[in-house]
Amino acid sequence: MNYLDDSIINRINSKFDRLNKARPLTPSVVKKLQEQFQIEMTYNSNAIEGNSLTKKETFLVISQGITVKGKPLKDHLEAHDHYEALEYVYELVQHQKRMTLSEHLIRSLHQLVVKKSDSEIAGTYRAGAVIITGSDHTPPDPAEVPGLMNELIKDFKKQEEKLHPIELAALIHHKLVNIHPFFDGNGRTSRLVMNIILMRKGYPLTIILKNDRQRYYRMLEQADKGNMNEYARFIAQSVERSLDIYLKVIPSKIQTSEKLFTLSELSSQTPYSSKYLNLLARTGKMESTKQGRIWMSSKEAVERYIQERKRKRKL
Repeated sequence: MNYLDDSIINRINSKFDRLNKARPLTPSVVKKLQEQFQIEMTYNSNAIEGNSLTKKETFLVISQGITVKGKPLKDHLEAHDHYEALEYVYELVQHQKRMTLSEHLIRSLHQLVVKKSDSEIAGTYRAGAVIITGSDHTPPDPAEVPGLMNELIKDFKKQEEKLHPIELAALIHHKLVNIHPFFDGNGRTSRLVMNIILMRKGYPLTIILKNDRQRYYRMLEQADKGNMNEYARFIAQSVERSLDIYLKVIPSKIQTSEKLFTLSELSSQTPYSSKYLNLLARTGKMESTKQGRIWMSSKEAVERYIQERKRKRKL
């Protein structure tokens, strides 16, 4: 079963192909992008879970080892832990092209994610029940966790060649969050696992933004109820955002020349209201990118959407 529309897959595949044609990127560009993405990923992934450090503070804590006055020690330790876990992910992807997902890998990632901040539970499946604050989902009994994790790995291997990498990454991420195998650090570990699945296929690091936290949780709840399509589309938009960032720095011969506008600006230049354009952007029906909290798109993207609608009506 596929979870993404062909139009979304084709658009992302097109961008992915453009990026691959530009590879290998220069070492300086790769280093700059990796450093930028690691800080952004560390900040956003931790912030989703309640970490109080700002992005700038996260950078200073990691790069200069400073202590931010008034911020909990645990928040500092979480920043260091997550950054080191990301270093491990990059190293794995770079040097072990044939690696596959395993329980050992997942537990190793979790061990790094909580290494300093909560060492007593590092890499260990939970032995008690947990409650997810603000969610209707009740994680399975701890006695079921080992069996469910074994089934997750089997499901990964079964679906690996059937699903698009983004669909597979979304599926495994949701299943892992749903099992909630650890007392703490499940979200951070699941997002790293999702990225290993994507990065070993050549995709850039994919970041779920703190600004999208509530939508992220809503999409997970939809997936809990069996609606994986909306959740997979949400993950696809996050993947596309990373591709867009990479495409901005590749050689100009394949760099997009389309000018980006806010959706309110586009509404005055196109047949659609900003509200409708926002719906198209959020559902992935129109090529868009997010800058902070603001959706951006181009007149050409709106025109492609219009032409695609006309084509479908003729079929």
